Parts: sequence; C-alpha cells; structure tokens
Amino acid sequence: MTQPQVLADFSVTRKWPAQHPERIQLYSLPTPNGVKVSIALEEMQLPYEAHLVSFQTNDQLTPEFVGTFPNNKIPAIIDPQGPGGKPLALFESAAILIYLAEKSGSPLLPADPAARYETLQWLMFQMGGVGPMFGQVGFFHKFAGKDFEDKRPRDRYVNESKRLLGVLEQRMQGREWIMGEQITIADIAIWPWVRNMVDENGYNASELVGWSGFPELQRVLKAFVARPATQKGLNVPPRG
Repeated sequence: MTQPQVLADFSVTRKWPAQHPERIQLYSLPTPNGVKVSIALEEMQLPYEAHLVSFQTNDQLTPEFVGTFPNNKIPAIIDPQGPGGKPLALFESAAILIYLAEKSGSPLLPADPAARYETLQWLMFQMGGVGPMFGQVGFFHKFAGKDFEDKRPRDRYVNESKRLLGVLEQRMQGREWIMGEQITIADIAIWPWVRNMVDENGYNASELVGWSGFPELQRVLKAFVARPATQKGLNVPPRG
C-alpha cells in the first residue's frame, strides 16, 4: 500500500528543512515575482515559513529545488495541508495566489463569478504582459543589456511597457484598486512590478517610461506600498 506523502518526501526540504512543518513552506526571494506570495500570505494572515532561495549561489538550479519545482523558478510553496489534507507543492506565482485565496476564503479573490473572472483577467494581464515586458526593460536598462549599443531592443520593450502603464492608468480612473474598493490578488500581482520599474533600488526607469505622466498609478502605488502586509512582504524572506 502506498504511504501518504509527507513534507520530508519533497526533495526541496533536504536543502531547506522545515522548522515549522505544519506551516506553508515558502521558497522565494524578494523580487517582483517573489513578493507577490509573501504579501498575499501576510494579507491573508496564513501561517508560513520562508526560505531564501539565493540566485547568487544558484539555489534554484540545485537538484533539491528542481526535484520539487521542475521549472527552477521562484516563488514556490509546499502546503502541508493541501486538498484532502495531503501536501501540495506549487510553482508559478499566479497559480499560488489563486490557490491561497481559495484555501483561505479571502476576499482577495471575489466570490461573485463575474468579479472573480475579471480579477483573473487582470492577474493574467500581469503574468502575460506586465511581468515579461517590464522584466525586459530591466534587462536592457539596468542589467547586461544596458551595454548594447543598439537601443532598438530596449526601446521596443519600453514602448510596450508605456502602453501597459497607460492601460493601467485608464483602469485606475476613479478606482481605489483594480477591482474597485477591495484589493485583490490582481493588485498583489501588478503593483510590485510597477514599483520595481520606477524604484531607485529596482530598475530605476521612471524617466525612461515617463512615470510623471501616470498620476493615478502614482496614487495607487503609494497606497499599496503603505499597507502593513506590503511593508512586511517586500522583505520576505530576508536576503540575509
């Protein structure tokens, strides 16, 4: 007879042993993608234990990490009390956000079917547009790509990022959050990326993307960063 799976059966726990195996195990780094899940966990007040996956030492490429999370990306989680009481390992930040919202019954994912699908629409907007495009701006503006003499690749992604910011600017007219008065997982996915684009410690590309021309985004980003859950989640797990 097959024995029930336990936390120790996941290879990732050999490198990052759980000190609190009853809690959700978070494997992450404070990047725009990584902090989505830590902020969500704080907003939902779910107990969790955070483990730092360092890119400097290529932790995400180790056999222990890849053995559990084959796409070798952060963030990732193991919930020891997953569906049916069995441990569940998940990667991909959007999948994790949906799972955690459903598990907790949080209003971060609306119960109303129409509002739910609209929230998921904006979540996918971040996953398919904001994240990939903003990330390319970061590569060509701050990281190795900045040394390329030909600025056409950079400008291609800058122009698309400006368009996406424009879509968001229009959406936020007269709205407190993406869906109105209630913050959702769409906000938790989008605003860390917007912050990273313009922050001096992020891509520092505010002038490049014309940040001064997006007053609604400035307003909402300020409100998002001021939330206690955001303040804590932005630094989880600590870089050490």
